[in-house]
Amino acid sequence: MEKENKKKRIIKKLKNKYRLVILNDASFEERFSYRLSPLNLLTLLLTFVVLLIILVSVVIIYTPLRESIPGYTDVSLREDLISMVFRADSLELELQRNSAYLRNIQGALKGELPLSKDSIYNTNQSIIIPENPMLKSKEDSMLREYVEREDSYSLSENPENSTKQIYFFAPLKGTITNEFNPGKEHYGIDVVAPKDEAIKATLDGTVVFAEWTVETGYVIQLQHSNNLVSTYKHNSVLLKKVGEEVKAGEAIAIVGNSGELSSGPHLHFELWKDGKALNPADFINF
Repeated sequence: MEKENKKKRIIKKLKNKYRLVILNDASFEERFSYRLSPLNLLTLLLTFVVLLIILVSVVIIYTPLRESIPGYTDVSLREDLISMVFRADSLELELQRNSAYLRNIQGALKGELPLSKDSIYNTNQSIIIPENPMLKSKEDSMLREYVEREDSYSLSENPENSTKQIYFFAPLKGTITNEFNPGKEHYGIDVVAPKDEAIKATLDGTVVFAEWTVETGYVIQLQHSNNLVSTYKHNSVLLKKVGEEVKAGEAIAIVGNSGELSSGPHLHFELWKDGKALNPADFINF
């Protein structure tokens, strides 16, 4: 009972009316008067504080002042940095391949055996060993056997012609969770990889499609030589635009989970030649 009486007294005090009067100091003439209570004064003060907070927030959010906040990063700057990192990675890989290619060309001219698959070719060139009617050396026979063994990762316009080979760059290193199955209208393979992993062009080519689709999310498609087309679906970000030329191994997108047909971060990769779907696993080691 005592607590209720105390509460009522406090409420009554907050509602008590007071008059604020401004007088002329010389004539004591009333210039201005305003009736208010402690409750009204508290309400006005809270309203002013809320408006001040809203005003400061708007200024920070919609002006360059937000970049002065510690820990804040401009989204466009972050995307540019990611793109630069991917480009630097692609350039470094291209330089390593070219260096290995030149070293092994020199070794091949001396009759030495190449050391690895990457030393035989870079992403744009392959060694063509012409037929020699002269007796072949042991090293030459070993080199021929090595190149023939690597044919499982190449595609020829004519299987009988080993001088027209195409070597594919793996767009993504990961685990294949869904195989190529044209009978179920699955014209590619699904590769699972960590989130935000870079997806790279499998061959040199030109971007012919880079848009959002409802079922497969962000999709990018490349046109290559020899009537080859590669398609990359369910990306989170596209790093290239239609009309841009790309090199094999260059980052073109980021692994994502976009589109209605996606249930987790992965890449759906398709490879087409002359309008016919090919099994990417026959030509690329994922």
